[in-house]
Amino acid sequence: MTRTHMPTPSTHTQKHLVIQTKIEQLSLVEDFIDEIHQEHHFREDVYGNILISVTEAVNNAILHGNQNDGSKKIEVSCSFITDYLVSFVVTDEGEGFDFKCIKDPTSPENLLDEHGRGVFVMLHLADEVIYKERGNVVELRFSV
Repeated sequence: MTRTHMPTPSTHTQKHLVIQTKIEQLSLVEDFIDEIHQEHHFREDVYGNILISVTEAVNNAILHGNQNDGSKKIEVSCSFITDYLVSFVVTDEGEGFDFKCIKDPTSPENLLDEHGRGVFVMLHLADEVIYKERGNVVELRFSV
């Protein structure tokens, strides 16, 4: 695990975490979010939305992006876009996916599918979800 704390050109800070592709590493992501929460004192509902959404994005990066390949890394970064908008970016080393073709898990034909709920949760808890690159980078934005 690597952590860096880098000042950005504004008065805001950026934090960065690199983890191995192992499900046990999710606790490090939770600690990372807790540390940011302690510094910035998010409302509890926003903190909960961040915690669930970012850990879900990292879980997807572990299982689907990097295919549980322990030799690959996952990067999580946090920065403030404005005083009231925080961004978390999760990047994996996988091949990506076509994020335009995500099925709605609440549709009757998809209710029994084992996959697809995590993205649905992120879309409902984050204020904005932006997929970048080839689908192996997701940015989650939250109004704080």
